[in-house]
Amino acid sequence: MRTPIPDYLTEILDSLRSGDGGAVADYIPSLKTADAELFAVAITTVDGRSYTAGDCDVEFSIQSMSKPFAYAAALADRGEDIVADHVGVDPSGEAFNELSLETGSHRPRNPMINAGAITAHSLLVGPGASIEERVERALGFFSQLAGRRLSIDESIRESELATADRNLSIAHMLRSYGIIDDDPHDVVAGYTAQCSITVTVRDIAMMAATLAAGGVHPVSGQRIIDRHASRRTLSVMAAAGMYDAAGSWFNDVGIPAKSGVAGGLLGALPGQVGIGSFSPRLDDHGNSVRGVKVFRRLSADMGLHLMETEAFGSRALRGVRDDGDLTIVELQGVVNFVGAEGLLDSLDSHQPSTATVIFDTSRVDDFTDVGRRMALEGMRRLVLDGHSVGLIDPGRKLPEPDLGDGTRPFDATE
Repeated sequence: MRTPIPDYLTEILDSLRSGDGGAVADYIPSLKTADAELFAVAITTVDGRSYTAGDCDVEFSIQSMSKPFAYAAALADRGEDIVADHVGVDPSGEAFNELSLETGSHRPRNPMINAGAITAHSLLVGPGASIEERVERALGFFSQLAGRRLSIDESIRESELATADRNLSIAHMLRSYGIIDDDPHDVVAGYTAQCSITVTVRDIAMMAATLAAGGVHPVSGQRIIDRHASRRTLSVMAAAGMYDAAGSWFNDVGIPAKSGVAGGLLGALPGQVGIGSFSPRLDDHGNSVRGVKVFRRLSADMGLHLMETEAFGSRALRGVRDDGDLTIVELQGVVNFVGAEGLLDSLDSHQPSTATVIFDTSRVDDFTDVGRRMALEGMRRLVLDGHSVGLIDPGRKLPEPDLGDGTRPFDATE
C-alpha cells in the first residue's frame, strides 16, 4: 500500500494553480524575474517523515523566513535577558518594513519585522563579531536545521544590498537609540546575506519541524534549539509572523508561521508537523497568495489549527503483528492526523505479507475527522492492492466505515 499523503498534496496544488492573483516582488531586482508559476509544498512530521509535491527541488532565497531562526540563534548566543533588552515580542500591527519601536525603550516591537530582525542579527555570536562571523553563524545554524549544507546566492545578496536604503535608515535609527552597537552598514550587509541563503520547501519544512519538535531535529535527533527558546520563537511567530495580517491568519489558519518575499511560507505546529510552501506571487501583505491558500486548506482538511480542541492522546499505532495467515494492525488512543500518518507510513514501509489485514480499534479512544478519513483511505488502498480487510471495533469508533465505493471492511470481531 502506498501512503495517500503525496497524492493529497498534489491534489491541493492542482486545485490552486489557477486564478491566484498577486505579483512577484518587484522592489528587489533579482526577484523580478522569478518564475511566477513555480509551486511546491512539503510536510515533515516531528518523527522525521517528509512528503512533497510540485517543484520541491527548486531553490529560492529564504528572505524573512530567516527571522525566527536568527532570533533563536541570538537567544542561544546572548541569552534571553540580553535579547529581551534589545527586541520585544509584541505584534506591531504594521508592515514588515516600518520602523516600529516601543515608546521609551525604543526596542523594535518584535523580531519578525525588519527593525527587530536587523537587531537580532546584530546580536549573533557576541559583542564585536565581524560580518563574516555573524553570517557564518546564521548559515551554519540554518544548515543544521535543514540537515544539509546551505549556501548564499551572491547575485541576490548584491541585488538586495544595492536597494537596501530603507533597511540602512532603520539600522542608523537603531544605532542612534543604542539598540545596535555595530556599524549600521556592516549589520545590514550581514542581515542581507542572511536573507540571501537559498532553501527548498523540503528544507523549510524540516527547519519548521525542528521548531515543532521543541528544538530537536526530526531526523538526527540532535537538540539544536533550547526547548525554552523554541517555545519563545514559536510564540513570536504566532503573534507577529504574518505581519499586519497576523491576527486574521491565526484566527483562520492557527499555525505559527513566517513568510518571505521570494514566495516561501513556513509553519510549525507544535508536536505535529513542519510545513513549507513556495509560490512567488505575493499579496498586499507580502505573503505568498497560493501559499496562504495551501495553509488554509491544510489547516481545514487536517485539523491543524493550534486551538483545535480535539484531544491528542498517545501514539496511535500500537503495533503491527502477524498472527498465522492474518496481519493485525492495533490502534490506540486518539487517532488524529499525526497518528494516522504514522499508520499509513507503517503500512507503506512494511507491506503486509498476508492476504488478510485486520484493524483492531479496541484500544482507540476516538478518531478525529481527518484521522478517520485517513484510516479508511488506508484500508481502501489495501483492498485495491488485493488484500481482504477486516475491522475489530467493539466500541464503534468507526461507525459506518464506508471505504468510498460502498464497500466496508468485514466484521472481524469474533
